[in-house]
Amino acid sequence: MSEEETKTLNDLSELASVDTSEVTSEAAPEPVAEVQAPAEPKKDALGRSYATGKRKNAIARVWIKPGTGAVTVNGRDILTYFARPVLRMVVSQPMVAAAREGQFDVVCTVTGGGLSGQAGAVRHGISKALTYFEPELRGVLKAGGFLTRDSRVVERKKYGRAKARRSFQFSKR
Repeated sequence: MSEEETKTLNDLSELASVDTSEVTSEAAPEPVAEVQAPAEPKKDALGRSYATGKRKNAIARVWIKPGTGAVTVNGRDILTYFARPVLRMVVSQPMVAAAREGQFDVVCTVTGGGLSGQAGAVRHGISKALTYFEPELRGVLKAGGFLTRDSRVVERKKYGRAKARRSFQFSKR
């Protein structure tokens, strides 16, 4: 090692032995709290907000716009498409939680899954579209659990089994 390197290493060891209690907190600048600007609404040229909702194997494409509260699913009225009252209640939950019943027209197309999964997908899509249209509703919908994608899906069937986990019936004979 050269003499310069030795000198710098010795200097470093002297610097390391400096007492850090002498340094005051005034020398370090305090972190500045960032003020987050309110999110901008996402609307297309027609004044609609679009979102995709998913549940099980169902995928819903949802458009909302200010209107009378009409809900159209795959070109049919919600009363026709979701005949069971429970499914209609599931679809309307985000609007009820956000106190926006009858204020938005909803048009959606749903593919895949069964009726229950499709209703959950439409609910998820409506919730996301509402947050895009009115970003201040995000807290209410998030607290209600409407923005979380329910990722549970049916477990696949395994070979040598009757279903995913169920065995075939056993008989000694």
